[in-house]
Amino acid sequence: MTHSSRLPSPAAAIDRVAFPALGTTAVLLTADPAGTASAVAALKAELVAIDDACSRFRPDTELSRVNASAGSGRPVPVGPLLAEALEVALRAARLTDGVVDPTVGPAAVALGYDVTFTRVARTGPTPALHPAKGWQTVGWDPELRLLRLPPGSALDLGATAKALAADRAARAAAAAARCGVLVNLGGDLSTAGPAPAGGWRVAVADDHAEPAGPGLPVVALSSGGLATSGTTVRTWERGGRTRHHIIDPATGDSAPAVWRTASVTAADCVDANTASTAAIVMGERAVDWLRDTGLPARLVRADGGVVRLNGWPPEDRPAPEGTRI
Repeated sequence: MTHSSRLPSPAAAIDRVAFPALGTTAVLLTADPAGTASAVAALKAELVAIDDACSRFRPDTELSRVNASAGSGRPVPVGPLLAEALEVALRAARLTDGVVDPTVGPAAVALGYDVTFTRVARTGPTPALHPAKGWQTVGWDPELRLLRLPPGSALDLGATAKALAADRAARAAAAAARCGVLVNLGGDLSTAGPAPAGGWRVAVADDHAEPAGPGLPVVALSSGGLATSGTTVRTWERGGRTRHHIIDPATGDSAPAVWRTASVTAADCVDANTASTAAIVMGERAVDWLRDTGLPARLVRADGGVVRLNGWPPEDRPAPEGTRI
């Protein structure tokens, strides 16, 4: 889950629509205002579908039904969208050697993140930690779309489902609007269709909800996705310690806040968010790991120090129009 890529005021030719969704803010930019209404309808349809399939905060969703079956020994049939979201989550776990793991559901609940973030109690007692069961314990038959969860487990697809929603929504919105679009779901950004001249200009900061101002690093996306994961926005206290929503599967606790934010670009938002989330969990190990991926990345330490990797633009000069990453 990401929190921190923000959009500067778009140029006059670009239309902008924003509304609450998935516990955050959805922002849609369209390169042709004539297509905005169709793009908004497509975006909203995708967001409703992903919430109905993947939310763990509502008892009536498909994911909640699956989690309730854990330990029953019976495989549960799942629909195409949840199947896609599960495949994405398991792929993320495989690519990161379990650093991004969908079986952190019990850990999130134990830390107090058992409701939407706006309803999370801001203080509470010291939690009993629940390390993840591990993605390899998930029994999944992709051909029959049958899922079996072991006792005591629960899936939390938050690390990848919102990024998947951004990618799906961008494709659907671009097709409906017949123009280029950018979708931003609380810092998970995905583009589709032709970008405007100079690319989609994006300011990167700790909190996507704050207005973009001078001095922020700005990048321009011509295609693909960008994600920023952070440890400073979705926070609360348990046992007198600050906790946040990015969980280390190995410990069941919030990952140590080595990095304040991790921003990554990739061919799509899912891969960008997988890498940015993994970087937060890995801490210092993230530098070498990200360098090996070849993905442009910007890591901000808790003290404000910045590490740029794989061609992320320098920030000692303004990013010119047409900068591509």
